[in-house]
Amino acid sequence: MSNSSSIRQFLLLALADRRELQLLHFWLFLGIYLAALLGNSLIITTIACDHHLHTPMYFFLLNLSLLNLGSISTTLPKAMANSLWDNTDISYKGCAAQIFFFFFFITAEYCLLTIMSYDRYVAICKPLHYGTLLGSRACVHMAAAAWGTGFLTALLLTANTFSLPLCQGNALDQFFCEIPQILKLSCSHSYLRKFGLLAFFAFPFFGCFMFIIESYVEIFRAVLRIPSEQGRHKAFSTCLPHLAVVSLFISTAIFAYLKSPSLSSPSLDLVVVVLYLVVPTAVNPLIYSLRNQELKGAFLKLITGLFHK
Repeated sequence: MSNSSSIRQFLLLALADRRELQLLHFWLFLGIYLAALLGNSLIITTIACDHHLHTPMYFFLLNLSLLNLGSISTTLPKAMANSLWDNTDISYKGCAAQIFFFFFFITAEYCLLTIMSYDRYVAICKPLHYGTLLGSRACVHMAAAAWGTGFLTALLLTANTFSLPLCQGNALDQFFCEIPQILKLSCSHSYLRKFGLLAFFAFPFFGCFMFIIESYVEIFRAVLRIPSEQGRHKAFSTCLPHLAVVSLFISTAIFAYLKSPSLSSPSLDLVVVVLYLVVPTAVNPLIYSLRNQELKGAFLKLITGLFHK
């Protein structure tokens, strides 16, 4: 038995026992990480360099790409290093930092996705008020609120999690540090604080979820009232990428944290975490750029300009 004061490091879950599989995981994660870095960096650079894309929708997309880069860089490099060097250790401070930055970026990303649903709602349901409701100052304030909410939430969750007494060892059943795994190590008399931590995070999560649902109900009602098929298609095309990203993010996160304990197993937990942590970050740039002719045109213009210099 040990307590939190004596723990100097945690033992993360090894992705595989065989050396060949460890190296396979390293190369797989490296490919995903490089794809996420490239895709999100291209979106950031394209939006920053093309003044035609300096609109609320693309401003929020730029912030989303920054958060994607932050969230995947919090966990994947450490997992790759552990697979490459056949190591599972992470220091106590390193684990706390990983949890803080993970929830910082994930919470801010979720808040930003909620704001982006409001942006689509105003653009389609109240187009005449778009410039008033989503002016440059309002957009900056909304983005700052998302980042600030992520920071405050992560700070409170991390501080409360690591103030719990830990007396169930130091082995985590995950390849990175996350709060549910730390709670499994806490002492049995901490149930009330465990429930408080989960409720603190769950309440705003479902609040944002209901706001997104309500926004899209109004959006679909407005789109179905558009008389022309071309107008309906254009409206749907601006919403579908965001809706796809939100659906992927929420569905995998809900399954990861709210699935029945009877369905839990180390291999299944690993697959689910990779789905909601790694895959959306790498796929988001593809989702947003695949159907967005304006973004693709700006990217081609940027590439052409670089080659002609």
